[in-house]
Amino acid sequence: MTDHTPLPATTDPAAHDPLAFTPVPRAAPRSNGWKPHVQRAFIEALAQSGSVKAAAASVGRSTHGAYLLRRHPEAASFAAAWDAAIDCALAQLEDATLTRALHGTERKLVSAGKLVATEQVHNDRLAMFFLRTRMRGTYGTPNARPDAIGKMELARLKKQWRKEWEEERRSPDAEERAERIVRDFCLRLRAQKEALESQKTQDLYAAYLASAAEDEARHIAERTSWYPHNKLLGGSPAAEEEAGAEAAGAAVVDAEWDEEVGEAPDA
Repeated sequence: MTDHTPLPATTDPAAHDPLAFTPVPRAAPRSNGWKPHVQRAFIEALAQSGSVKAAAASVGRSTHGAYLLRRHPEAASFAAAWDAAIDCALAQLEDATLTRALHGTERKLVSAGKLVATEQVHNDRLAMFFLRTRMRGTYGTPNARPDAIGKMELARLKKQWRKEWEEERRSPDAEERAERIVRDFCLRLRAQKEALESQKTQDLYAAYLASAAEDEARHIAERTSWYPHNKLLGGSPAAEEEAGAEAAGAAVVDAEWDEEVGEAPDA
């Protein structure tokens, strides 16, 4: 038997249309204010675009004003319609993405600047995404969280990046490339620093470098004059050879003297 009991009446317009709502009351209507018809046009545009900025611009209002209206104490119905409009936009996005997964996208083949053919290209990963999310019991991991697919993809990418990094390390020119990168970075850093320095500061820094170089040269010259036989202290090869010859001559003289006086040289 058919039940002819009438359904309870409702005063909420959103019960039949999720985008229908009770407009936010305004104290004083203005020409550039959020009148009821402006609010409805905004919600319709939001359902089409999914962008608050684009929807506000389509009715000649600002994004800031739209969010202020949503925070109004009597904007509960308006806020619910706002959320429903975002859901509508997301549904359009899902439909468009599913169409790409099912039918692919057209790719043009060009040769010598001319279109020679077209082909349909299918994205297998996109198709598997829909299968795993829509048919998780068949294609997904049992009891997997919604973000499990993203974590699996991240783990795969980490392995790939690790492999590429190890191959770069084993390459024969890895050290040279690393040095070049460090050198280029230092040059860029120095250029940025010089760009922030005044000409006076740059001239003073150049004078400091020149003075420091003179001090170092003078210090090396003084050490060389004190220790001409020690190359670790700055002696030249000629000075080392001369010192060696002098030491050898002294050893010969000592040996001849010991032989003449009848003493054996020290071992």
